[in-house]
Amino acid sequence: MKKVDIEEVRNEVNPMQVHDVRRPVSDALGTDHFAMNYFELEPGDSFSGGLHTHHDQEEVFYVEEGTALFDVGEDRETVTVGAGEVIRFSPGEFQMGYAKEEAGNRVVGWALGAPGATHDWDELESMIHCRECDEELPHGTTLTEEGRFQFTCTECEHTFTL
Repeated sequence: MKKVDIEEVRNEVNPMQVHDVRRPVSDALGTDHFAMNYFELEPGDSFSGGLHTHHDQEEVFYVEEGTALFDVGEDRETVTVGAGEVIRFSPGEFQMGYAKEEAGNRVVGWALGAPGATHDWDELESMIHCRECDEELPHGTTLTEEGRFQFTCTECEHTFTL
């Protein structure tokens, strides 16, 4: 058994600086098969920073406070998730969640994933505009040793880092 206080879990934000508070609770608890991240998002902030999918993990988001919007699929259907609601994404389903841009809409939420307490970076794809192909295409996504995202176009293999 292990217990943690959320406020004592270290804050580890996305390398793209798309939110101010992300606490990797599963790291603090030492889980092996389950990922759990706590978020506080200001209006317009994002859980992840872009449309992406995990081929090896399903994700569930619980909105504790505020209103979150999720762009779903390559066609980016927008789904509203309010306080007390949950949304699930299957492995391979593209999604991006963010706080609705509305004065006072602060989102407190949780991202839960399984199996695995961390991402297998070889199983993550992001939808990004390819500078070589000149269109939005899936990109393989990795994290560099410097903690930055590196993207590789699945069509032309052009690679760049943010």
